[in-house]
Amino acid sequence: MKIAVTYDNGNIFQHFGKTEYFKVYEVEDNKVVSSEVIGSNGVGHGALAGLLSGQAVDVLICGGIGGGAQNALAQAGVELCAGAQGNADEAVEAYLKGELVSTGANCDHHHEEGHSCGHHGEGHSCGDSCGGDCGSTKGITGRNVGKTCRTHYRGTFNDGTQFDSSYDRGEPLEFVCGAGMMIRGFDAAVADMEVGEIVDIHLMPEEAYGQPDPNAIFTIETAQLPGSENLEAGQQVYLSNQMGQPFPVKVVAKEGGTITFDANHEMAGKELNFRIELVEVK
Repeated sequence: MKIAVTYDNGNIFQHFGKTEYFKVYEVEDNKVVSSEVIGSNGVGHGALAGLLSGQAVDVLICGGIGGGAQNALAQAGVELCAGAQGNADEAVEAYLKGELVSTGANCDHHHEEGHSCGHHGEGHSCGDSCGGDCGSTKGITGRNVGKTCRTHYRGTFNDGTQFDSSYDRGEPLEFVCGAGMMIRGFDAAVADMEVGEIVDIHLMPEEAYGQPDPNAIFTIETAQLPGSENLEAGQQVYLSNQMGQPFPVKVVAKEGGTITFDANHEMAGKELNFRIELVEVK
C-alpha cells in the first residue's frame, strides 16, 4: 500500500493543484516501512492525479482540494483524505490508526464542527477561474498550452439564455491554458486556436462542471452553524471548513432545527455553449 501526502518542508501543503512535492510512504502490515519525496512533475489536477496513479498510490492525504481534482483522483482509483493539516508523518500515522477524518474541501459528510456562514451575493460566474471545480486537463495538447491566454466569450444554455459574458464586462478573461484554471472543454477549445479566431463549442456536463454529486448535499442542525437561522431556501452563501477555507453552497431546504445545503456547482449537470474569441497569447 502506498500513501502520498502533499508536501512542503515536513508539513502538509494546503493546495493540491499547486503542490510541488509529494511524500510517498510505503506501508506494510499497517506500518510505514519506507518513504521518499518526489516532484509533482506537472501542472493541473489531471496531471497530478495521473502522476499519483503512475506511482501506484492508493491514498492521498492533502489539505484543500476542489471538485474537479476529486473527480480526477476518483477516476485514477486514488482514495482521498482531504482537509488534513500539520506534520505529514504524523498525519500518515493518524490515518493508519483510523484517527484521520477527511473534512473535505468540497463538502463531504463531516460538517458538524468548525463551520461559519457568510452570505454570497451572487451565483458563480462560469467565466471566473474555476476555483477548484475544473475538470481534469490531462491529455490537452495544442500550441497555446502553458501560455497565458486572453479570451472574450459568451456563455449560453441550450435554450439560448445567456449566463455569462466577458463582452458585457468589457474585459477579456485571462488564464494559463492547460493549467487547470478553466473547465476542461473551454481549455481544450482554446488550446489550438489562433489569435483573432472565433469558435462556437457545445459542452456536455463531463467537459464542464460534471454531474451533480449526491454526497455534496448535506444537512446540519442550525444551532451548529451560527448565522444559519437567518438563511432561506434558494440563497447562495459561503461556508468555511475546519481549516477556514471558504466554499460556496446553496440552501435547498430549511425545516425544524435543520438546514440542508448543496455544495454542487450551480452548473453541475448542465450542457453549456460558448462562443470564444482568442484575443491575445502571451
